Amino acid sequence: MASDFTVFLGEMMRNPFEVSAIAPSSAAVARKMTEGVEHVTGPIVEIGPGTGSFTKEILRRGVSPDRLILMELNPRFCDELRQKFPGVHVINRPAQDIEQIGVENLGCVISGVPVLARPQIQKEVVGRAFNVLAPEGIFVQITYSPNAPIPEDVQARMGITGTKRGTVWANLPPARVFEFRRKFQ
Repeated sequence: MASDFTVFLGEMMRNPFEVSAIAPSSAAVARKMTEGVEHVTGPIVEIGPGTGSFTKEILRRGVSPDRLILMELNPRFCDELRQKFPGVHVINRPAQDIEQIGVENLGCVISGVPVLARPQIQKEVVGRAFNVLAPEGIFVQITYSPNAPIPEDVQARMGITGTKRGTVWANLPPARVFEFRRKFQ
């Protein structure tokens, strides 16, 4: 099996509009993205897992493979993920289809899908994810911007609130991790 970086680079060159990062996420980012995931109840969906940096850390934290669903658009990445993570359910579908995969009351969604400055993607991905998240469910998002990947006015319209988990400098480029939850009144 080829290294994650080799597979990533090959797919980035073949599908530059589909693979939007410049390198696989670092282990440090994976740790920040998956903090506390072992304590959530219900299924966990990872959207845009790429080569599986976050997947590996989710499983390392003790989450049972049968609770984890990966939604990946790139078929090559899907094949690699199935080989690397037996028992994890890998679906070759876009993140926008999260409502159509037959799961509800998700405990957590871990997102590697770029949503910053893309209002349509925010609505189609984040909005739909919250339709199937449990009331206490968490949506975790990576971004390379210093600002929240979902602006406050959009958060307000969606009825969610964001908190910055932190900045990870040990990544190319440095990454910020935000978590979003429903805003209860």
